[in-house]
Amino acid sequence: MRVLYLAITLTLFLASPALFAQKYSNEFLSIGISARAQALGNAVVATVDDVTAGYWNPAGLGNQTAAQGFQVGAMHAEWFAGIGKFDYLGVTLPLANADRRLGLSLIRFGIDGIPNTLSLYDDEGTVNYDNIVEFSAADYAFLLSYAQPLKVNKGKLLLGGNVKVVHRVIGSFANSWGFGLDLGAQYQTGNWRFGAMARDLSTTFNAWKVTFTEAEKDVLLATGNELPDINSVEITKPQLQLGAAYRFQLNQISLTPELDLNLSTDGKRNTLISGDPVSIDPALGLEAGYKDFVYLRAGLNQFQKELDFDQEESLTMRPSLGIGLRIASLMIDYAYTDLGDSQNRYSHVISLKLDVRPRRE
Repeated sequence: MRVLYLAITLTLFLASPALFAQKYSNEFLSIGISARAQALGNAVVATVDDVTAGYWNPAGLGNQTAAQGFQVGAMHAEWFAGIGKFDYLGVTLPLANADRRLGLSLIRFGIDGIPNTLSLYDDEGTVNYDNIVEFSAADYAFLLSYAQPLKVNKGKLLLGGNVKVVHRVIGSFANSWGFGLDLGAQYQTGNWRFGAMARDLSTTFNAWKVTFTEAEKDVLLATGNELPDINSVEITKPQLQLGAAYRFQLNQISLTPELDLNLSTDGKRNTLISGDPVSIDPALGLEAGYKDFVYLRAGLNQFQKELDFDQEESLTMRPSLGIGLRIASLMIDYAYTDLGDSQNRYSHVISLKLDVRPRRE
């Protein structure tokens, strides 16, 4: 039984490390949505202007006009050889004031089909595999976004924000609810694009509650294990993302490089510029477009310093490639990206966007 319980404990630990450490709290929200962004190394804070802006920078929703109607976006990705499922669904639509925009986003990252062996043995001490049931460890986030332009003398200034609700579930053993606020801005002048995104500006909290049944507690105590007592509040500290991009137009070919700087405030991290309490993680993206029809993309992010067997330090990074294809009002994006781990495992990410324009009178 000790081995069985150890397996479950490790599974729960891997599925939700935030239960034990707050430094990487709500880390599933750092993965990033949409195949376009993944292909660009997540360097999109300055240029994002579609439905996915609700996640990346809500100010970008303000780039869409009322004539564009509403837009729907969806994404599905599988991580770690299909063990983890990452899904996104979003929609944006104009308000009565044509300059203002509303967005809704739903994100889920989950590991399904985890066997629960706490009830493997029956009351007589006999192994009964029929007692094994499966559970899921899943993280959910719901974002309500708002954006509008502000009057400035030169250029174009957009401001947006998110109200964020986070729900995390580990089977029937534990769950939490969390709330937070994001604030974003974009400024456009000529061919330049600048963006800033303050995530968890209010500090996002998750109130955890662990609920083992009496029978499960008896099994834990009978096998010499301590009962977990984790009814606590987990804090996600603010992060700041800054981005700058320049658009080159060569006849029917466009070229847009972007550089983003991600500043975390939760202590020293293994990033290119590591400090306490602020660490800086750069990201680079390059997008080439032809006639607003086909796009080629490449990106680099997650620069880290690693030690090899000889204790020599080397710089590693996460590369990514992708392509986008527009067919009428449908946009299809694909990304091929490295998870950034030591196994060099790559994942395929596919996302869709559909524009639903109002009928002309």
